[in-house]
Amino acid sequence: MSGSVNRPVRRRTFVLGTAAAAGTAALAGPLAQSASAAAFGYTDDGSNYVVDTGASLVFKVSKSNGDLTSLVYRGVEYQGYGGMNSHIESGLGASTVSIRQSGTTILISVAYGTLKHYYAARSGENNVYLWTNKADTSVSATRYIVRVKKGLFLNDEPDSYTYTNSTIEASDVFAKSDGQTRSKHFSKLRVMDYSHIGWTTGSVGLWIVRSNHEKASGGPFYRSLLRHQSADGGGLYEILYYGQNQTEDQRFGLQGPYVIAFTDGGAPSSSLFPGTLTTSWADSLGISGYVGAGGRGRVAGVGITGRNTAYAYTVGLANSAAQYWGSARASDGYFSIGGVLPGTYTLTVYKGELAVYSTQATVSAGGTTTLNSIAIPATNDPSNASAIWRINDWNGTPSGFKNADLMTYAHPSDVRASAWTGNVVIGSGSETSAFPCYLWKDVNSGLLVYFKLTVAQAAAAHTLRIGVTTAYANGRPQIAVNDTWTSAIPSPPTQPNTRSLTNGSYRGNNHTFTYSVPASAWLTDTGQYNVLKINVVSGSGSASYLSAGTAIDAIDLLA
Repeated sequence: MSGSVNRPVRRRTFVLGTAAAAGTAALAGPLAQSASAAAFGYTDDGSNYVVDTGASLVFKVSKSNGDLTSLVYRGVEYQGYGGMNSHIESGLGASTVSIRQSGTTILISVAYGTLKHYYAARSGENNVYLWTNKADTSVSATRYIVRVKKGLFLNDEPDSYTYTNSTIEASDVFAKSDGQTRSKHFSKLRVMDYSHIGWTTGSVGLWIVRSNHEKASGGPFYRSLLRHQSADGGGLYEILYYGQNQTEDQRFGLQGPYVIAFTDGGAPSSSLFPGTLTTSWADSLGISGYVGAGGRGRVAGVGITGRNTAYAYTVGLANSAAQYWGSARASDGYFSIGGVLPGTYTLTVYKGELAVYSTQATVSAGGTTTLNSIAIPATNDPSNASAIWRINDWNGTPSGFKNADLMTYAHPSDVRASAWTGNVVIGSGSETSAFPCYLWKDVNSGLLVYFKLTVAQAAAAHTLRIGVTTAYANGRPQIAVNDTWTSAIPSPPTQPNTRSLTNGSYRGNNHTFTYSVPASAWLTDTGQYNVLKINVVSGSGSASYLSAGTAIDAIDLLA
């Protein structure tokens, strides 16, 4: 792995990690040894426990509060900016901190009230393994942040900013002079999309490899901030619970391990990734809440029928104590989800991000729960309904609509965004790409959709459906047809009560609004366009992009 030579640190771009990236990278995994492994051990400098991993990494943990106060790799200090350390949340305060060595493992334990936190080092590795056990709400512990000194990995990416930028929202969304926007919230990624995050200079890589998130909340499609970079320094996050756009209650218990990993510039070893990492070496360390592989089970499905093979399908397991997920095989829908804590779970099958099937599955320690082939009823997928016209397909996301992809890493005011206004004509061939992914009361409410009907179609009542993925400030659609018929104002569905549309996330609770439009609303002249008006209604919200709004999944008029 790493030698003892200090290489110059160059300013280069970062990498957001995926499992696929590891195949071509220089690796630093659990078995990577160094010629200097004999130096493995720890000392006490009076204020900190100092751990030498026997490779190229030496780190310090405060004996008073459990902060990570130093991260020295190849003689270079990476930890800290603004006088702050790396730690849980913004630091725990006075804690009980202890250390012990068990063979080739050193464990530092931090106790703060009901919270337990752990750092572990393995001989010959350039990694720090971390666990956090949050037992209740008496202690705020929603994240671990690795604070990184300025100037080591500067970049100009969606989640970076400088103080020459102007603040455009809530002191955490910025606009550059060229009109592009930046924010620590703009990660682009769902939890299931990444295994590690960090930066590389080409010769040094610094990463956090995420945990399996079994005690986190929000499921596989959840989006939250992962990293930031500013003129003062950078931060890498493991989010244990994040209140923004949250769709589930907080879970409690031991979360981890997640790993701080240094490499020769490449991605961390795939042996550290969630779902791959094995920690039998930690079984006897006495970590509070720890459950080894023998105390866990597996759920496997023979296959899934009734799928639309144009889409990826994900299978999720969730109860109040834990969450897990896995991909269904494209060929037949087979899935296998391992490392599951014993219990009864709701098993949900998702087409894209849209739930199309649900059942129960009970998991026992050391066992495999095998499910027969799951058949998704045709009526469970709204795309199977016969429609006169449809804008976009039902998949639980706004993907395909105007500006949809950009909104996962930019603010709606970004110069790269197409105009949020503009009407849509059915049959034009550009219905989906012309329809904005988000609608706001103060920005583009009143959007018009033009369409023609045959004589038979105009003689009948029809159901119009609008699917949404989230809403801000209770924004929801009210429709009018030809200025002769207006729907009632629908009740707002349950949605997160925080910002979403402006900080890189459309992920809330999928909901379908249905409107029964009477035959009397349609034009009888088949040569004329009927006009559907979609307004956003709500008494809350403020102005512009923080007015009441909603994200669109699909819209159709049923036959």
